[in-house]
Amino acid sequence: MRLSVFASGGGSNLGAILDAIDAGTLAASVAVVVTDREGIGALERAAARGIPREVVTPEAQDYASGARFADALLDVLARYDTHAIALAGYLKRIPPEVVAAFRHRILNVHPSLLPAFGGAGMYGKHVHRAVLDYGARFSGATVHFVDTEFDTGPVVLQDTVPVHADDTPEALAARVLAVEHQVFPRALALLADGRLSLDGRLVRILPVASSQ
Repeated sequence: MRLSVFASGGGSNLGAILDAIDAGTLAASVAVVVTDREGIGALERAAARGIPREVVTPEAQDYASGARFADALLDVLARYDTHAIALAGYLKRIPPEVVAAFRHRILNVHPSLLPAFGGAGMYGKHVHRAVLDYGARFSGATVHFVDTEFDTGPVVLQDTVPVHADDTPEALAARVLAVEHQVFPRALALLADGRLSLDGRLVRILPVASSQ
């Protein structure tokens, strides 16, 4: 499976994906890393591995309309023969045209137990602060299929972490990020192996096919 990985920050989930590929637990290759900004860690990680990089900034004058931004992304995805997309800390909404072209082939990792603490503006420290302010006893990470809204697609995998009474957003973020690094490659491996099936909103994980 040829993956295009979209990122907006340091790229630690990109690193986890690459580690899983190296370990042989994810049958994929990263064809390109796509970002919405220059000078971020994800680009440095990709450069260090010799992975092609593309910066597609939706605010750029050339992409002033949503349709042009979608066309620019679709052009990149076609040029790198993309089979699936991994949103690894990507903060922009994926245009509907891209979602339609890659239906059930885009996975996102989110730092909470969706549907709690998701939606527009809920990313990074904002999520963890909201979890603490609410008084939740558990948080975690969710991998889900991407639709045209923020964080509303069908859930593929989730895992939890405890919330401690003396937690800070930074401390909680570190525990959640460690879980993200585990569940995201696992979910992508299931996608690569053809083991994900949708029944309405329910994602079923199919058994491993028999070799006999």
